[in-house]
Amino acid sequence: IIIKEQNDPFTGYGKNGFGDKIMLKEWIDAAAKRKKASLVLKNGSYADVFCGVVRKGDIAIENGRIVGIGNYDGEEEIDVSGKVVLPSFIDGHIHIESTQLSPEEFAHLTVPHGTGTIIADPHEITNVCGIQGTEYIAEASRNLPLDVVIQLPSCVPSTAFETSGCVIDGAETAEYLQREYIHGLAEMMNYPGVIYADPDTLQKLEAAIEKGERIDGHAPGLQGDLLNAYLCSGVATDHECVTPEECLEKISKGMYVHLRLGSSTNNIVNKFPAVNAATMRRFLLCTDDKHAVDLMERGHVDDILRLCVANGMDPMWAVTMCTLNPAECYNLKYKGAIAPFYHADIAVVDDLRNFTVRYVFKGGKLVAKDGEALFDTKRRYLPETVLHTVRLKRPLEPSDFVLRLKGDKAHTIGVMEGEVLTKDEVVSVRSENGDVVCENDVLKLAVVERHHGTGNIGLGLLKGIGLKGGAVGITVAHDSHNIILLGDNNADMAAAGNRLAEIGGGMAVCSHGHCDSVRLDIAGLMSSEDAPVHAANSAKLMEKVYALGVDRKYDAFLTLAFMSLAVIPEIKLTDMGLFDVRTFSFMDINA
Repeated sequence: IIIKEQNDPFTGYGKNGFGDKIMLKEWIDAAAKRKKASLVLKNGSYADVFCGVVRKGDIAIENGRIVGIGNYDGEEEIDVSGKVVLPSFIDGHIHIESTQLSPEEFAHLTVPHGTGTIIADPHEITNVCGIQGTEYIAEASRNLPLDVVIQLPSCVPSTAFETSGCVIDGAETAEYLQREYIHGLAEMMNYPGVIYADPDTLQKLEAAIEKGERIDGHAPGLQGDLLNAYLCSGVATDHECVTPEECLEKISKGMYVHLRLGSSTNNIVNKFPAVNAATMRRFLLCTDDKHAVDLMERGHVDDILRLCVANGMDPMWAVTMCTLNPAECYNLKYKGAIAPFYHADIAVVDDLRNFTVRYVFKGGKLVAKDGEALFDTKRRYLPETVLHTVRLKRPLEPSDFVLRLKGDKAHTIGVMEGEVLTKDEVVSVRSENGDVVCENDVLKLAVVERHHGTGNIGLGLLKGIGLKGGAVGITVAHDSHNIILLGDNNADMAAAGNRLAEIGGGMAVCSHGHCDSVRLDIAGLMSSEDAPVHAANSAKLMEKVYALGVDRKYDAFLTLAFMSLAVIPEIKLTDMGLFDVRTFSFMDINA
């Protein structure tokens, strides 16, 4: 176990600020030019997100705060001629675990791309490890040059129709919300529990309301009276809108709406018709789930900004959506703008089209330059509480994946490109010796319980990804994170599941008995490796998956990880069976 030093200069997000001392005289004296500011960014332009324009002016910084804009001299000066000074970016909703990186490596990868703050929902690791998982994210993030604003997961598990590693009920939620590092209640995915006034769900919401915490939402497709009922719980945001019309209705009823660009959810442009001069202040940008390889190759929030502008969005609108808007939504005081008394969390970019980040400042300290981090994350916090989390009742056997049908038609999970939504597709299937034959792009899907050794295995069918001659598996399976396997033969599916148990969690691909894998030793979700090492290993493994015929428009592992998410329509598979999200009940695979 490696415990980081506690005297690092970055003390993280706290209840009363962001670690800097109150130094009013120094700030006022520097602003009034009675003394030189410690640092001045000279000769550049800056984004005025309050008025939606780009202005010219020096930016004076003193003891962690911006103290002046205009014409200033500094003890240290950096010439930013021809560049644009922006507030550092805020990712409005993300699960660090979905990057498959430790918090330290996540920061090392994203801060050079201009990210200064994230709204983090440790939902994934908490479903595996309980509150110890939340504590791990908080402690590992404490001394990073990145504000990790942690919300308490609201749905552990997300439904009662799957087996998770832990359960956090209403009473425990009320208790945990009092902890210093908790700053809100994370996405309330159990919208049926809200709408039908489930007592335990309401206890969680009431505790957050009484404490004055922001409550994030998660309600794809919810409209009309049911949306009204959902909003009467105090929910304030949603990152699961499907259409522009849904965005507009939710904004009209007081919500903030996240525009999301992740690794497997990339339909952000479809919502752009809802963005206009009247609505843009209610939109936030977020990644939600983004893999390490994508972070390295494409960037983080800067990637979303490039996409927005390339598709015709006003650059200042886009910048406001990842700075001032989320700062106001999540009550991050004096964040998200270039203005006096605001925190000197700054990203300096070449222009407002490519958003190439040249300098990143955190509390006025230079923490990244030209894409390179200037801080060290080699010392990691890695407690035993988040290790060794894959526990099977016994080794898996090919016979565990025999799927017997009553007839020749079955319900299959149809994947949708760029969506976590699925379709319920009835297809014709053929069986031999009492077992389904995988053909015509119909594959077997299995969810194997891995927390308590129950022996539960849910079996189903999936259509539309293209795998042939093998199996893939992963211990990232939203949201309870059991082992999820996809294959066209029972032997490779068993081999993939056993490999995952052997390595303590991760990703695996098996073909004709030969298995390759990447280890995710932290809760079966994240790697303790350096980001470049993990990304390279993941990319190699992905190529082995594509060699088995998987369509390259899919990230096979991340797509697979969402196939057990039993709160996203239409149908999903859990360790307890095939689940119809439309009726919130189990369904018969036979059609």
